Amino acid sequence: MTEPVAATTATGGAAPPGPAVPGGSRARRLGRLFTADLRPLRESPAFRRFWLGEVLSATGTQVVLTTVLLQVYADTGSNFAVGAIGAVTFVSLLVFGLAGGTVADAADRRVLALLTASGLMLTSVALTLQAQLGAAAWLLFILIGLQASLSALDSPIRRTFAARLLPADQLPAVGALEGFSMTAALTGGPLLAGLLVSTVGFRAAYAVDVVSYLGLLYATWRLPSMRPEGGGTRAGLASVLDGFRVLRASPVLLMTFLVDLDAMIFGMPRVLFASMAVTQFHGGPRTTGVLYAAMAVGGTVVAATGGWLSRVRREGLVVALAIAVWGAAVALFGLAGSLPLAIGLLVIAGAADTVSAVLRITIQQVAAPDAVRGRMAGLFMVTVAAGPSLGDVGHGVFAGFTSPGLAAFVGGGVSLLGLAALVAAVPSFARYDGLAAAEALRRPPDVDEGQGGQGGQGGYEGQETYEG
Repeated sequence: MTEPVAATTATGGAAPPGPAVPGGSRARRLGRLFTADLRPLRESPAFRRFWLGEVLSATGTQVVLTTVLLQVYADTGSNFAVGAIGAVTFVSLLVFGLAGGTVADAADRRVLALLTASGLMLTSVALTLQAQLGAAAWLLFILIGLQASLSALDSPIRRTFAARLLPADQLPAVGALEGFSMTAALTGGPLLAGLLVSTVGFRAAYAVDVVSYLGLLYATWRLPSMRPEGGGTRAGLASVLDGFRVLRASPVLLMTFLVDLDAMIFGMPRVLFASMAVTQFHGGPRTTGVLYAAMAVGGTVVAATGGWLSRVRREGLVVALAIAVWGAAVALFGLAGSLPLAIGLLVIAGAADTVSAVLRITIQQVAAPDAVRGRMAGLFMVTVAAGPSLGDVGHGVFAGFTSPGLAAFVGGGVSLLGLAALVAAVPSFARYDGLAAAEALRRPPDVDEGQGGQGGQGGYEGQETYEG
């Protein structure tokens, strides 16, 4: 970190140093180390606008998802119908996640993001109208499927922006900020939906999402041109296969996906919470909710105190250690005999998972060439959606033959064995030097702070910079 420049006297000479205060200096350094790294928000107006727009739209999306579930149950009284909404969303994310990655690498990402955000806003307008008109329940399934499909196309596009707006050494801070914004959306969105539905009805809840997209559209409009380096690759199956060839040629990049699949398929115990709340902790729905919230608490703590993540050099090694902590915490959770111990272990697991996620995103942003960042972001979306869902199936089946606690213990243990096998197979992952890789990629960001309020020192050579 750059030290402050010494003050000068009126004659231009250096001012005599004041009395040393080592304790205060150490305290300030520790404070910076264990507080959120806000440099991206302070130094780049373009990223700040974009991040705030994403916070609002993500919260609005959670309002919609919760409201749809509430409306489907109110209209049908069927738990099966409510579950089918989740199935429609999951399939849409899987089908269009990889497609979204190829689209993101094919054309100007700013234009694509404007189109997808406009489509999402219009979908919310349609949801508002169906609530107003009392349309049939099947229309909700169509609209929520459309929204999930557009989200799957939209997300990989937007995940490429930070690496173009900010210097590489600030990307770990972006991961922590994204974790914080998603936690806020996942917490605040459902609460706001419940309040709106219970007081002013479904229509108003959907209308909130329409309004939430205005900020995101404005922030995206103010961005510079975001053409992929090299001009883009035609979207399609060949583009997907080319992305997998890039992964095969980059073991470190491939490992960021494999270690997460290992942790989520074998180690994610969320499907067991409801049963363990009753059989192991002698509680009920409230206890189940506490178990779900515990992981989010751990993630929030890391997001709020994650300044140190920007200074991690051996990022692959820290990811491996974080996943090891995750697996051990989940295994011990399966053996926990008291609720406070179980909550503490899940908080630790959630914190470790967030450390892993922030650094894996950083590695992907730095190690992946800009021309394929969209496809890497699309694959990231697919693995994030598929891993926990496959884990739900495996844990549920195993618990059906044994017990929920044993399923969690065995799952955590197997994830540790899988991690050890992966790290042994790809030793370069633990040796990966994230700071050296970021320094090698250091260059002026796309955005010009002096023009139109945008950040940075101008666009890349040969690339047009939008002046808002």
